[in-house]
Amino acid sequence: MRIDQNYQDLVQKVMMYLDNELSESAERDLLKELRSNPAYMELLDQEQSFRELIKNKLQRRKPSPALVQSIKDKIKIVAPI
Repeated sequence: MRIDQNYQDLVQKVMMYLDNELSESAERDLLKELRSNPAYMELLDQEQSFRELIKNKLQRRKPSPALVQSIKDKIKIVAPI
C-alpha cells in the first residue's frame, strides 16, 4: 500500500513538473530522485512523449462561428459590459 502511494506521489510530482507548477527546490529534488532511478526517469520520458504526441499529432478542429457567437452571447448575459 505504501509503495502505491509513493508511486502516486511521484506521478503527481512529474505531472506538476511538466506543467511548471513546482517550486525551484521541489523541481531540484524531483530531478535528483528521477536521476537516481531509471524506472522513474522512464516515467518522465513516457509522459513527455505522450504530451508531445498529443500536441503535435492530433489535429485541432476550429469551432464553428455559430459556437463562438453562442459562447460570446452567454458571456454577455452573465457579465454585461
